[in-house]
Amino acid sequence: MQTLEEAAQLNREDSLLEGSLLTFPDFGQLVMTGDMHGHMRNFERVKNYADLSHSPARHVILHELIHAEHNGPIGDDHSMELVVAAARWKVEFPDQVHFIQSNHEMAQLTGKAICKGGRIVNYDFECSLAKSYGRHADDVNEALKGYIASFPLAARTRNRIFLSHSLPNKGDVHHFDPTIIERELTIDDMTEGGHAYMMVWGRHLPPEWLDHLAEVFDVDFFLSGHQPQEGGFGIMPERMIILASDHNHGAILPFDLKKTYTLDDLSRLVRPLASIA
Repeated sequence: MQTLEEAAQLNREDSLLEGSLLTFPDFGQLVMTGDMHGHMRNFERVKNYADLSHSPARHVILHELIHAEHNGPIGDDHSMELVVAAARWKVEFPDQVHFIQSNHEMAQLTGKAICKGGRIVNYDFECSLAKSYGRHADDVNEALKGYIASFPLAARTRNRIFLSHSLPNKGDVHHFDPTIIERELTIDDMTEGGHAYMMVWGRHLPPEWLDHLAEVFDVDFFLSGHQPQEGGFGIMPERMIILASDHNHGAILPFDLKKTYTLDDLSRLVRPLASIA
């Protein structure tokens, strides 16, 4: 609990944070991950690649840590181990490890049920908490909610790249308020119909809508997760790369914060996690 509480406080005090947006400097490197869903081996590979103790100008963004794939009886979801490990990494490197909101974490915070593969993943996760923490499970769950609530919504770089778990659907054009990134999030923002909710759940992102959002957020490209990618990443011309880091073909995207990129340039930088020891 103490690790989660300390990491949550560090998230709120992040010097790069204004409102609910992280803005990175124009030097160093940023490593963007995709959904992780409790994949501890890939998390260790991200840590090994980042080598933060020897790379003080390198940053990492993590998201969608919870709700592992079902591989056992009900309640057999050990993704809390990744949550704690990531929080511990934040405490160790508070200026280099960052988080952004995702739909699964947001759902766990607000109590929105997510059905995946015929099961309610929130229920499995909470059953696993009960098994792992016993009489302390409720306290751990409260600490977890505070930790999730401390995550910002998105990030932006000075070389015009926007990083978020997803983006609002085109159908939200008349409802979505892009200034949501300029202020701290409330529970109302994160429940269904809220503007932060729209940001993490969107899947209908045609090219003309991405063009519009690029103009709205004053960026050129988007890096995100949320949509499954069997090969580790996918490209949505001419604006977006979608990453997945939650399976054996998972990938990350490290890039320099000073260079100017095309989408092709960025796609060539995608790094398979299996290639990292």
